[in-house]
Amino acid sequence: MASTHILSAYDEELQYLTRRISEMGGLAEQMCLDAVRALVNSDSALAQKVISDDVILDNGEREIQEKAIITIARRQPVAADLREIVGTLRIAADLERVGDLGKNTAKRVIAVQGTGVPRKLARGLEHLSDLALVQLKEVLDVYVSRSIEKAEAIRLRDEEIDAMYTSLFRELLTYMMEDPRNITTCTHLLFCAKNIERIGDHATNIAETIYYMTTGAQPEGERPKDDSSNMVGAAG
Repeated sequence: MASTHILSAYDEELQYLTRRISEMGGLAEQMCLDAVRALVNSDSALAQKVISDDVILDNGEREIQEKAIITIARRQPVAADLREIVGTLRIAADLERVGDLGKNTAKRVIAVQGTGVPRKLARGLEHLSDLALVQLKEVLDVYVSRSIEKAEAIRLRDEEIDAMYTSLFRELLTYMMEDPRNITTCTHLLFCAKNIERIGDHATNIAETIYYMTTGAQPEGERPKDDSSNMVGAAG
């Protein structure tokens, strides 16, 4: 009877970690969506909400860390159970960084409010954001389903986001070269585009962590990359 009670309590601790990851993931996703909306619509109130919400996400990561440490000390898990807890810590860290990227994008809203975001560039940012947030949503679903095939597919699809980022990077440089008055606004948008691209990288990190949690092995092969933005200036 005692062992059954201990097992039940342990299961509850693991379920708590799973639930908190899902809550962090939902908030991180909403923050990034709102940050891009605030940017393209020059909505400073929405931007401020994103910045304020980052505190909630930071607290979520801290609570997961504390619970995980207590669980490891009390239960001394091994093998799959230990991978579950360590993986949860890694995923929480990635989600906290996703929230930071949303917050950093929101902070740029006031800087570009005076000039606004040209419609063509806004569409590019929204498209990049759509790709990155679909990647994030799908990997959070995989965290629940633990589908190795879907985790691997997400990992391999990261290059789509990289390619879109490179295209947007080139477009922003073109705007800057065409009219020096665009330089300040486009510089801020370059940082925003990089923030959004990094969301995809963190989603891929999470996919790799889920693969490890489920199989005990790291994914084979290098992560595909198609970000050639560092070559644009050299090519020019």
